[in-house]
Amino acid sequence: MPRTLITSAIPYINGIKHLGNLVGSQLPADLYARYCRARGHEVMFICATDEHGTPAELAAAKAGKPVAEYCAEMWQVQKDLADGFRLSFDHFGRSSSPQNHRLTQHFAGRLDAAGLIDERTSEQVYSVADGRFLPDRYIEGTCPNCGFEDARGDQCDNCGKLLDPTDLIEPRSTVSGATDLEVRETKHLFLRQSQLKDRLDQWIDSQEGWPVLTTSIAKKWLHDGDGLQDRGITRDLDWGIPVRKGDAPWPGMEGKVFYVWFDAPIEYIAGTAEWADATGGDWERWWRTDKGADDVRYVQFMGKDNVPFHTLSFPATLLGSGEPWKTVDYLKSLNYLNYDGGQFSTSRGRGVFMDQALDVLPSDYWRWWLLSRAPESSDTEFTWEAFQTDVNKDLADVLGNFVSRVTKFCRSKFGETVPEGGTPGAPEAALIARLSEGLATYERHMDAIEIRKAAGALRALWVAGNEYLQDAAPWSTFKTEPEHAAMQIRLALNLIRLYAVLSRPFIPDAAAAMLRAMGTEDDGWPDDVSAALAVLAPGHAFEVPEVLFSKITDAQREEWATRFAGKRE
Repeated sequence: MPRTLITSAIPYINGIKHLGNLVGSQLPADLYARYCRARGHEVMFICATDEHGTPAELAAAKAGKPVAEYCAEMWQVQKDLADGFRLSFDHFGRSSSPQNHRLTQHFAGRLDAAGLIDERTSEQVYSVADGRFLPDRYIEGTCPNCGFEDARGDQCDNCGKLLDPTDLIEPRSTVSGATDLEVRETKHLFLRQSQLKDRLDQWIDSQEGWPVLTTSIAKKWLHDGDGLQDRGITRDLDWGIPVRKGDAPWPGMEGKVFYVWFDAPIEYIAGTAEWADATGGDWERWWRTDKGADDVRYVQFMGKDNVPFHTLSFPATLLGSGEPWKTVDYLKSLNYLNYDGGQFSTSRGRGVFMDQALDVLPSDYWRWWLLSRAPESSDTEFTWEAFQTDVNKDLADVLGNFVSRVTKFCRSKFGETVPEGGTPGAPEAALIARLSEGLATYERHMDAIEIRKAAGALRALWVAGNEYLQDAAPWSTFKTEPEHAAMQIRLALNLIRLYAVLSRPFIPDAAAAMLRAMGTEDDGWPDDVSAALAVLAPGHAFEVPEVLFSKITDAQREEWATRFAGKRE
């Protein structure tokens, strides 16, 4: 049995994510996990919430709650939304877990022992009123270049100039608005990534078939400008994983925590350990090559903005530790989904967020559109017109209409059992050949994680059944050759079961409804299309299902476009 480890970039804790976040990592990962399970793989699909760092502290303060309480509540919100979109995680963990504390501190100790961590002194802005050092983007002021009054300490959004906080005119804290800011020295730990540059370069070159987007981003960070830079891995914050060397204190680092981007990827491993502690499973057989992980294929999914950390920094942690950790075999990176002529904006509430989407329509509608339009080779734009067109055409007119026509016709002429009689002929043989070729194409694209092409191949399978039904015209055949019509409908009912099996990775709820309607739990992946179209034997009972997919009306489309154009209430 093939073993496949799948991780999705972990979403940040502060707030509900929009559809661009969803299609950028979690949803494609779920598609692949469901497909691998259907093909008989042993799958471990891990995700979690990313809970540390200044944004978590500020979001909690804004909500008037202790940060630990806020993170626990938001974990539940994100878990519920993941369930709502039918994301089939084997475990949805938390980067604040005890397991991640232990592993992060363990890795830090190993890297230090290998001579890959330096202690360095730097200058940072300190807010006296807030009693804390401030990250650059939590300082605002007037841009010295263009005069924009709300420039951040790292960059001016108005003119694009890169800045240091000390460049700003009349700087202020975005935490409290305080202006009594000082520049103070602080000590931090740095991961000496530059020492691992050649090893990382060779490791990236050894990966076969990575998407061009992934390798191009990794190589750019390795070779452009001054090349791969050492990276700070600690911060002056209260909330986070305390800086320790394994079980031992780290002298001079009292009161500091590990930087969120150091501990967050380690949560993939820790999340699997959380799963093991909850189930009695063995997490090491997924992650340590000396414990059986050498036969695991590890696939990661993420948006392109996360690629540098997952092709360089996280591998630097694993490789630099000197321990036999499993590294990624295939990293599926995706571009951005934009929204209706602009960008999704969490701060402005522009676009559709996961909770709002589920209030509007069931998850399968969104899953199909987002995956069939996945931003693989370039950025993709969500428009309400495209969403309406694709849902109505693909889901309602092609798949939903096929299921409705077949089951209702059979009920009216033969009752709610699979009819017997008739012998397949040339049209049926041609359909089976077409479906067999189409299935091979679908499997090839799914194996290669070519999401849009896989969606197109699946839709082509649905179209083949519709075209067969249209040409066969059992409603006409029944008038003169009822047994021949019975054979046509028997094949079509079996097609519904086959479509349910093949469609489940994309639209799991509709697939489950189709299997229930067909009165079967047989969801085995088809090795032979001809055999698959004979699973439901004559006399087998079925039901006419409710409408699988309702069409989106023009009035609905216009109302939603207006509702999601601006600020969230």
